Amino acid sequence: MRGRVTRDAIYFYQQPDIHSPRLGILKRDKLVDLYEVIQSPHGPAGNPRWYRLEQGYAHSAYLQRVEGAHPNPVLETVPQGGQLGEITFSMVQSMRHWPNGSWEPLYRLYYESVFWITSLGEGPDGHPWYGLTDDRLRVVYHVPAAAVRPIPAQELAAISPQVPEGSKRLQVSLADQVVRAYEGEQQVFEASMSSGALLSGTPRGRYRILVKRPSRHMGDGRLTTDLAAYELPGVPWVSYFTGNGIAFHGAYWHDNFGSPTSHGCLNMRNADARWIYRWSTPPSTATDWQIDGYGTRLDIS
Repeated sequence: MRGRVTRDAIYFYQQPDIHSPRLGILKRDKLVDLYEVIQSPHGPAGNPRWYRLEQGYAHSAYLQRVEGAHPNPVLETVPQGGQLGEITFSMVQSMRHWPNGSWEPLYRLYYESVFWITSLGEGPDGHPWYGLTDDRLRVVYHVPAAAVRPIPAQELAAISPQVPEGSKRLQVSLADQVVRAYEGEQQVFEASMSSGALLSGTPRGRYRILVKRPSRHMGDGRLTTDLAAYELPGVPWVSYFTGNGIAFHGAYWHDNFGSPTSHGCLNMRNADARWIYRWSTPPSTATDWQIDGYGTRLDIS
């Protein structure tokens, strides 16, 4: 397996312990081979996961595990209204195509981020490229079609739609950094997550899922090529439960689940966030850009 460094730089150490000697630095977007997963007795608490590298050890917090970059089949046509797609390469450079025919770089897109495919055409390399419509800025940027896996509708089918709305509930423990789902009194799901850190802590209380988006551009909302900018296009499987933007969602920029890390949202592994998205109400379909409603109850304590 391989990992991508998701922040400006991380250290690697002689042993799986932040107090052991540092051997060097790994820079943003560096891909490294991960030879073994280790649960270190030295912590850190909440997330003691480390990786053994070719030389030394690195903590998992800012290493995103990525699979092999196998080219994806290309859609013959793009459905009217768009088709959800998932980036399957570790990273891919998006480009804007101007009316004068020129191509300019824009965001770098990352493994497991999700976008709306809205067009198909020839890219600057002569191969098929998809146009991706940014759900927030409504600009279109383009990527090689081989780097995007169209998500079939069956992968987004509702989970337990037969269960009455009033019988579904979510319970979040900030102390344990765990979210659990219940149908009646039966627990049907459990996953680790990362809540808000320090001053940006996640609010406690009772909420409802209010808005769901399968793809959301979070951050400042600027058009930029700056890798250090606070821009997170394609955040997947977002389920908002407050009016000021606090939500469950997948996170491709860290793997620190089990420890408070976010700005207030409940960050989850992408597969876990998608489960919440599919299971909770208001119900959604594979063609919905946004779903509004007074949905599944959520208690945060």
